[in-house]
Amino acid sequence: MNFCVKCGCECEESIDGLCIECWLAGRKLVDLPHHVDLSVCTNCREYDFAGRWVRRDPLVAIQDAAADALMLVRGAELDSIATSVEEQDPRTFVVTVHADCSVMGYPAEGEASTIVRIKNTVCRRCSRQLGSYYEAILQIRTVSGKLDDAVREEALAMTENSVARQAVNNRQLFITKMEIVTGGVDVYLSSIALGKSLAKELAEAFCAETKESPKLVGQTTDGQDMYRLTYLVRLPDYRTGDVVAFQGKYCKLSRVNGNGGRLTDLNDFRDRSVRRADMTSIKLYEKAADLADATVVNRSGTEIQVLDPSNYSTVDLKVPADAEIGDTVKVTRIEDVLYFVP
Repeated sequence: MNFCVKCGCECEESIDGLCIECWLAGRKLVDLPHHVDLSVCTNCREYDFAGRWVRRDPLVAIQDAAADALMLVRGAELDSIATSVEEQDPRTFVVTVHADCSVMGYPAEGEASTIVRIKNTVCRRCSRQLGSYYEAILQIRTVSGKLDDAVREEALAMTENSVARQAVNNRQLFITKMEIVTGGVDVYLSSIALGKSLAKELAEAFCAETKESPKLVGQTTDGQDMYRLTYLVRLPDYRTGDVVAFQGKYCKLSRVNGNGGRLTDLNDFRDRSVRRADMTSIKLYEKAADLADATVVNRSGTEIQVLDPSNYSTVDLKVPADAEIGDTVKVTRIEDVLYFVP
């Protein structure tokens, strides 16, 4: 059993020889500095909290800045806080923090105020982005040298979505700019690692060829060579759904992934897998968007009768046994013979 040196009462626990009541009497439990500077990036409007840039509502950021600066007296533990804000001008706010604390399990409370001042600055990411900083170039091209608008937009959408996902955990990753050039598009990127990952993703999605080449651009202050890397992604001319030629047979390209592709033979409708290494042997015959529509006039087993779209004569076509046949079907003409495209 302890005795309080001030009031003389017995107490189970004491601080500096005082009982809890005497120790708390007139003591300031919490304190705040006279002012707190809160930096905001004028470009992205994110706030700097101890070197970590975050996007927050302005009022929430002001309150959080004051709460983060709160100091507790020795022996006190913070249970909860409540804040109130008074605007002095658009860049200066008085924030009062009310804190519920506990001292050796005994409930207590304290209050303190500070001035939060908003300071304009530019974060490192935006400074680099505004200054056109880049470490890598992603060049998107095609084998034929002509990148159509639909494929370009698909590849760029995939690139932008991937950068957005990666930037969640690393805000230093960004696209500096995009430039449409003859035969494709160039994407300037903030990181070599980002360029490498994007090239890999596009190569797997399109079964594309990739190549990288470094370029010496200078030296660091400690004499280390600085390089920029260019990642060339050469997309194939074919896409899923196109009619292609492979090893003397005409097929529909049913699937493309990082491991290769899958083809459906237009003669017997059998599926076959193609290894990635063999995908370069595939030649585009007709794009899916260019396939003709033929009207179905009759069906019997695994054959249908359609009107030839070129002369409206009746043509018998072989179809898969499980094919669902509607009013029209997709067809292609190969060596003057009409084929059903499943």
